[in-house]
Amino acid sequence: MMTDGINQSIIISGESGAGKTETAKIAMQYLAALGGGSGGIESEVLLTSCLLEAFGNAKTARNNNSSRFGKLIEIHFTAAGKICGAKIQTFLLEKSRVVQLAQGERSYHIFYQLCAGAPDDLRDRLRLKRASDYSYLNQSDCLTIHDVDDAQKFHMLMDAFNTTRICKDDQEHAFEMLAAVLWLGNISFLVIDNENHIEVVADEAVTNAAGLIGCGIQDLMLALSTHSIQAGKDKVAKNLTLQQAIDTRDSLAKFIYASLFDWLVEKINLSLAMGKQHTGRSISILDIYGFESFKKNSFEQFCINYANERLQQHFNRHLFKLEQEGYELDGIDWTKIDFEDNQDCLDLFEKRPLGLISLLDEESNFPKATNLTLTTKLKQHLKGNHRFKGERDGAFTVRHYAGEVLYDTGEFLEKNRDLLHSEIIQLLSSCTSQLSQLFASMLKQPQKPASSPIQAGMPACQKQSVATKFKDQLFKLMQQLESTTPHFIRCIKPNNKHIPGMFDKNLVLEQLRCCGVLEVVRIARSGYPTRMTHQEFTRRYGFLLPENHTCQDPLSTSVAILQQFDILPEMYQVGYTKLYFRTGQIGSLENVRKQVLQGTLEVQKCFRGHRARRYFHELKGGVVTLQSYVRGEIARKEYSILLGLKKQAACKKLDEQLMAVVQIQSVIRGWLVRRYFSSLQDSKESNVSKRRPGRRSSEIKDLPLEVLPSIVEELQKRILMTEAALGRKEKENAALREQVQQFESRWSEYETKMKSMEEMWQKQMSSLQMSLAAAKKSLGTDNTTGQPEIHHGAQSPSFYDSEEMSFGPHTPSGSTPTRILNNGTNTNGGLNSISTLANEFEQSKRNFDHEAQAIVEVKSADTVNSVEDIRSLKYKFEAWKKDFKVRLREAKAKAHRLGYGDAEKYRRKWWGKRTKRF
Repeated sequence: MMTDGINQSIIISGESGAGKTETAKIAMQYLAALGGGSGGIESEVLLTSCLLEAFGNAKTARNNNSSRFGKLIEIHFTAAGKICGAKIQTFLLEKSRVVQLAQGERSYHIFYQLCAGAPDDLRDRLRLKRASDYSYLNQSDCLTIHDVDDAQKFHMLMDAFNTTRICKDDQEHAFEMLAAVLWLGNISFLVIDNENHIEVVADEAVTNAAGLIGCGIQDLMLALSTHSIQAGKDKVAKNLTLQQAIDTRDSLAKFIYASLFDWLVEKINLSLAMGKQHTGRSISILDIYGFESFKKNSFEQFCINYANERLQQHFNRHLFKLEQEGYELDGIDWTKIDFEDNQDCLDLFEKRPLGLISLLDEESNFPKATNLTLTTKLKQHLKGNHRFKGERDGAFTVRHYAGEVLYDTGEFLEKNRDLLHSEIIQLLSSCTSQLSQLFASMLKQPQKPASSPIQAGMPACQKQSVATKFKDQLFKLMQQLESTTPHFIRCIKPNNKHIPGMFDKNLVLEQLRCCGVLEVVRIARSGYPTRMTHQEFTRRYGFLLPENHTCQDPLSTSVAILQQFDILPEMYQVGYTKLYFRTGQIGSLENVRKQVLQGTLEVQKCFRGHRARRYFHELKGGVVTLQSYVRGEIARKEYSILLGLKKQAACKKLDEQLMAVVQIQSVIRGWLVRRYFSSLQDSKESNVSKRRPGRRSSEIKDLPLEVLPSIVEELQKRILMTEAALGRKEKENAALREQVQQFESRWSEYETKMKSMEEMWQKQMSSLQMSLAAAKKSLGTDNTTGQPEIHHGAQSPSFYDSEEMSFGPHTPSGSTPTRILNNGTNTNGGLNSISTLANEFEQSKRNFDHEAQAIVEVKSADTVNSVEDIRSLKYKFEAWKKDFKVRLREAKAKAHRLGYGDAEKYRRKWWGKRTKRF
């Protein structure tokens, strides 16, 4: 199918019990394995066999699992060869087995499985009993099959229902219809008059059947006991006789079961069609009932054997007729092989108007026709046919391809009519059950006008007879099979005793002879089973010829190929359109072709490998280059990230170090401030403790009275000024401490420079202080030298020179006390010049302090400008220092010239204290 694109068919045939059903299941399993495995749609296709066997198979005298219907399973495949869906067609279900059984046989398996395996809740809803309690099942005295567990089979059936996605409600409805059929068989009738008219016995069978069907009890009893006849425009109700009532009951049971079977097949098809892709590719498996010949053969065996005749003709046509006709048309030297053609037997069944089926339909149209009238008509019209033979007591014999079969025409007419009264149709239409209404709707179709007495006297729903309908189905089946490539499987029955390991050679030989297998073997041995057109042969093997071959037409090329490889002439024949080979000859060509193709593939493999490797290396080089760029970019990005992280870590570490330095500086500066503040406190205390109460009392007493108040007032003013100065200094110290705390975080970067600057300033200040101290010492010496002259001369009351006179403030604004020299001359010239230098020194120191503080405040904002400012301040200080030293030396020389060198011993303490501040 996948190679040629042609649909295939597998036709399985053989006698009843030969294994056709099992062979069909094996074929389905094989196709399912090839087409997708064991899951999904494949498992659904396989499980359809379980459902169809339960509802369509039964135990017969020859087979424990005999198919009582024919089926064609059409499996569809996708373009990739996977199963995508399936469709099932059924043919001629044996409905009579529902109501009538031969001795030793069983009805359909589903009835026994339902009675044995139904759970308690389902059993209660269906009012089920044991199988032996139902008349339709116990009439054959066979309720079980050896080694078969019906309860287990029921559980398998439920799994199959669920796998094929038939819902729970549909399952419940199907079981209700099955139980209704069983209860219908238990309905009994009571004869009420001498004319054998009856009435229905109102027992549990009627109640349960009516409840399961979904109709009223009285409606069911009335439909089974009466029949309406159309008399003009009126309808007349007529009571049925006992046999008519039984036939009506049985026809209702058969119709319900047959409709249920068709409904189930439709549900299965809907399930298998889900997800189906219409590719047009399919493989059909035909499993139809086998040839049957019993002691009593009825209408069912008549139809079954007719179907086998039609399949045998299909087999003969493809394996005998078409085979030999193809040889003759293609000009092959061929000796024709005789075989038994069953076309005359088919003509006996199908010929019009004198065939078996046509005569049967004609006789079925007469209301008073019987089996004897049918047999008489058959003998009258068919007595000249060698395939037909009339018998006594309403029987006839047909010589089939598999042997003669004796048919009893006792129920031919009734089964062929298969009529259903209008009362039954109306009853089903009025039911509340969904399935009952569905079954009735199938029959509500426009009826043909009554063309025969039987149709006028007994209204029915059947448009065609059963035999004609079955013949039409067979014709459609043959047309479908003709559109496919057939594959035949003949099942051979080894023995009739159902014993494994036993081989009855006579029985097997008879089957091989009847089904034409021996003739097929003879044709296969003497014929040419392998054939190919010249075009196909040239296309497949033409490349084996040398390159210098010049043949152009396919026929010459084919002959050249055969001669090239020395194939013997008797092993093949050349036809007009095809080449014909005996068995095994094409294998040698296939071996050579395989070797050449293998060598070609090896060369192609090496070349493609080389090309692939070269392409791979080129691709690898490009990939490596691309990777190098990518990895470089990644490395650069990672380096940038690491660099940023390193900078962050360095900044963080630097911040931590700065914080540590600032912390240390804050501690040191705090200590320095506290020490400086302590020195100020000590200085204040020493000043207070060293103050002198005044001049000696003798001297004070000697002062004029007018001078004493002014001196006291002057002393008080100096005390107040000193206290005010101390207060200001304390406030300044407090402000300084706050500023120190605020500026602690800003001194880390220039600590070393500031320390060196401070050391340099301390040295310079010490040098200046030493110079000032030397000047004052010189001046003091001059003062003490001139003091006796002052006492000896005129004692001036305004002269005073003591340490108490140094209470002036230690600022440039402080004034120096005035000295009165002897002879009334003002001797403060030297002191005034020294005082002026001292004031200038104080002012310059304060200016330099302010500029240094300003530089410290702004240094965190602009580091470069701060360094330049410090350098500029340093140069400025150096220039001022040189100038100050020069002027200090000049002032000192001037003081010596004025004669105050002897006053050094009276040097005032405030000068030394003042210089200490520097």
